[in-house]
Amino acid sequence: MRSETLAIDFGTSNSAVAAPSAQGARRIAVEAGAETLPTAVFFPAGGGPMRIGNAATDALIAGEAGRYMRSLKSVLGLPLAHEARPIGGRSRTLAGVIADFLAELRGRAEAATGRRFRRAFSGRPVRFHTADPAKDAQAEADLRACYLAAGFEEVAFLAEPEAAAIANHGLGQAGTIGLIVDIGGGTSDFSVFQSAGARLEILANHGIRLGGVDFDHAVAMTHAMPKLGLGGDLRRDFGDGFLPVPPAPYIDLATWAKIPFLYTPKMRRMAAEMARLAVDRPAVDRYVRVLEWELGHDLAFAVEHGKIAANAGGPPALIDMGFIEQDLSAAVTAASLAAALTEHRARLGAAAAETLALAGIAPGAVGRVILVGGSSLMAFVATDLRALCPHAEILRSAAFTAVIDGLAIAAGR
Repeated sequence: MRSETLAIDFGTSNSAVAAPSAQGARRIAVEAGAETLPTAVFFPAGGGPMRIGNAATDALIAGEAGRYMRSLKSVLGLPLAHEARPIGGRSRTLAGVIADFLAELRGRAEAATGRRFRRAFSGRPVRFHTADPAKDAQAEADLRACYLAAGFEEVAFLAEPEAAAIANHGLGQAGTIGLIVDIGGGTSDFSVFQSAGARLEILANHGIRLGGVDFDHAVAMTHAMPKLGLGGDLRRDFGDGFLPVPPAPYIDLATWAKIPFLYTPKMRRMAAEMARLAVDRPAVDRYVRVLEWELGHDLAFAVEHGKIAANAGGPPALIDMGFIEQDLSAAVTAASLAAALTEHRARLGAAAAETLALAGIAPGAVGRVILVGGSSLMAFVATDLRALCPHAEILRSAAFTAVIDGLAIAAGR
């Protein structure tokens, strides 16, 4: 059974696969020269096979006609996962798209290894949905069904921060208390653990539905969307006075998973009506243009790049929106980035503290904090955890492969 088990880290932003080996884990390249790939798909408008990973992103950047989708994991547990929509020339559900993505990962792993993988050993966040056990249970059921539809005969799950702890518990002095902080694209997970030699004891797990896509959303709403009319006013068709520009269309445009479904005649008519009544019509016309030219993902990538550049420090970064209008951009400073993420930062700090409380561990007793996940690279994460756990050594793990390594090690036991 061990030889037929495939460990899979199906992430909101990136995914990876590995198999158990004598060395603990053998990562399997699922793209040429790469052990991880973006969790993204592209369906050509004229039909043809679905593309995944960097090939999907390349098709979007090249301007090919079709449907690009990212952040698929965020729909698990929601009715949206099972709503049939025209995608790639036929009616599909997002759960079906996830199953197709997982089937492609399985096929590539089998082609690379010459083995047949019947069993999936998958990571999962501690909580797909914060403080909603029913949605959380439904999300795992949805993901299990996707694995079975992808051709696996059995599926087992392990909490992602536990997998990261397995991969990293050898770091630091044996017997010390460790805190895993795994901030991914859609969720943030925490584990308190203690290791003694090869033995690992998990003292507590905790998680919240908050991650990098939420950081992007906050930066988009505070920096990019005002350039498209958010925060402005609309004239009334009848009578005096003004109404605020409704935020809902901008919220959807700033949400990775909802962008593909904005390009409908109904949404375009709504945007055109907003522009007709807008006090600042040029700004709202830019929103209209985004829908007409289907530039939502271009905007999302521009926001993400601006966030990353601002996080690096130095001079103000720019969200380059020249693809919407020549010379259009929004500046992101260290201060404005911090202001945009204030609420998220507070939630992450509270969740880390709650994890320690669940374990019955005082913050001062933590000897090492291990950061995992791409969004743990945000500068405030290490700063805040150093303040929470003043005696801990802050260690950075392999941000994108710690979970998959731990899953493969656990699958081989």
